[in-house]
Amino acid sequence: MSRLAPPAHDRGITTLTLDSPANRNALSAALVDELATALDDCAADDTVRAVVLTHTGNTFCAGADLTAPPDPHALVALMRQIVAVPKPVVARVTGHVRAGGLGLLGACDISAAGPGATFALTESRLGLAPAVISLPLLPRIDPRAAARYYLTGERFDATEAARIGLITLATGPAEDIDTALVPVLDGLRKASPQGLAASKELVTATVLKNFDQHAEDLIARSAALFASAEAREGMTAFLERREPAWVS
Repeated sequence: MSRLAPPAHDRGITTLTLDSPANRNALSAALVDELATALDDCAADDTVRAVVLTHTGNTFCAGADLTAPPDPHALVALMRQIVAVPKPVVARVTGHVRAGGLGLLGACDISAAGPGATFALTESRLGLAPAVISLPLLPRIDPRAAARYYLTGERFDATEAARIGLITLATGPAEDIDTALVPVLDGLRKASPQGLAASKELVTATVLKNFDQHAEDLIARSAALFASAEAREGMTAFLERREPAWVS
């Protein structure tokens, strides 16, 4: 069964929709593979000017699927693919984003979130760390905010996400996210394919450099954390819906 809805096409914009409600669009090995294939298809299609990444249900992405996790190299490759594909990728978020889902947002070129969106980097509460998703996140977000939310796992809203640089724009209760994205998508339609590719290359150079310099180290750190006793306790507690042993 596909974890992506069929692609939708509208005047040069292709929309890819995460559609795995059973696990709240968590990043399973299957979803990572399907999304990578869909992005390859968009990159090869000359009629596609840009890509919108959105979701069904009330969750954009719940992070890694702990019951069927992706290979860390595959997750890193997917995030790098979003950054490197020579077509803009725009995230449209109307629900919750957790942990690894923030890595997808960090990889996107432009992102918009509605008032129902919430965000949290919950890895530290599981005995883990936001290791590989730091590759697209840390070059983009405010360092003080990164320290706070990496360490505490606190939840924050779209307004705060825009303030710290995680997303591009936040819409209010009286605003429609699709209306807010109209000038963005129309601007992309007016740009030439060459102009978009060259401009994207300029603004993603620092992020890609971070991938090339630090990906292997962060993959190794992530693997060590996942294999640790604390992480096993944290993930077991999460799946059993209880507090981990270190919470008094």
